[in-house]
Amino acid sequence: MFDGLYFELPKLSFIIFVFIGCATICKMRLPSIYFPHAQQFMNSTVSTSKLLFFLKWLGITMMILALMSPVKDEPYEIEPKNGYEIALILDASESMKEKGFDSANENLNRFDVVKNIVADFIAKRKSDNMGLVVFGAYSFIASPLTYDENILSRIVSQLQIGMAGRFTALYEALAQGVNLLKTSESKSKTAILLTDGYSTVGADRVPLEVALGMAKKEGIKVYPIGIGRSNEYNKNVLENIAKETGGVAFGASSANELKEVYAKIDELEKSEIKSESFTYLKYYFAYPLFVALISLMLYVYLRNKRGHA
Repeated sequence: MFDGLYFELPKLSFIIFVFIGCATICKMRLPSIYFPHAQQFMNSTVSTSKLLFFLKWLGITMMILALMSPVKDEPYEIEPKNGYEIALILDASESMKEKGFDSANENLNRFDVVKNIVADFIAKRKSDNMGLVVFGAYSFIASPLTYDENILSRIVSQLQIGMAGRFTALYEALAQGVNLLKTSESKSKTAILLTDGYSTVGADRVPLEVALGMAKKEGIKVYPIGIGRSNEYNKNVLENIAKETGGVAFGASSANELKEVYAKIDELEKSEIKSESFTYLKYYFAYPLFVALISLMLYVYLRNKRGHA
């Protein structure tokens, strides 16, 4: 706690010699410091108690240390909040229940694996304003844009399969991601669209052309990701979305491949923003001042109690 501690006014340490000199030369005047009506105490015997001696000089020493202003430089960083604005669009349909996506833990279903990887991605993007869209048979905004990665990660951890219905409204989810980003004035808008299936006929109420038109109008770059076996998702549609919006389409058949995909997107959309480092002075004078106060109060109390009042 006190590593790196130093004094702003170290020369005030010489005050101790004033007290020492006064204690040596003008002993008989010392009681007036503690008792305004000192004359009535002049006939009292000055205690030689070691405890009183210790308390008095501890109090004096601590007061001087407080006057010397002990401080410590505390570094901190300000993360600039002008990075990318990213919409994370996650498929929570029934097909995400399938297990075996992660060879290291085959008991986890696809959605649990995705949540863990997305949470890691969020933690790395501290300067970005991110929001979350979840979709199944319909889509909804689970989190508006926020710079608070801790809140966003907690929301991701609480998502459940089927919370937006069983089917896959893929194009509606893309349109919802556009709605999430459209109010932003940022020049760098990105959507990461993850799915493990085809758009369900009848469930998708927004045509692909309409969703693409919305994304292009808002200048949103889309990175579609298909997970699972290559025949489980519509690779052609995902590639078309990426081509029309200036993004890149990816496929991932395992958890490791999905981690690599998010790492690649992290590199492609790397924010060239550096945090600023500052220091502030943290003052510790209150600690010796508190000790001085307690010591001198005990000194006065014990001095009076022992018959020196």
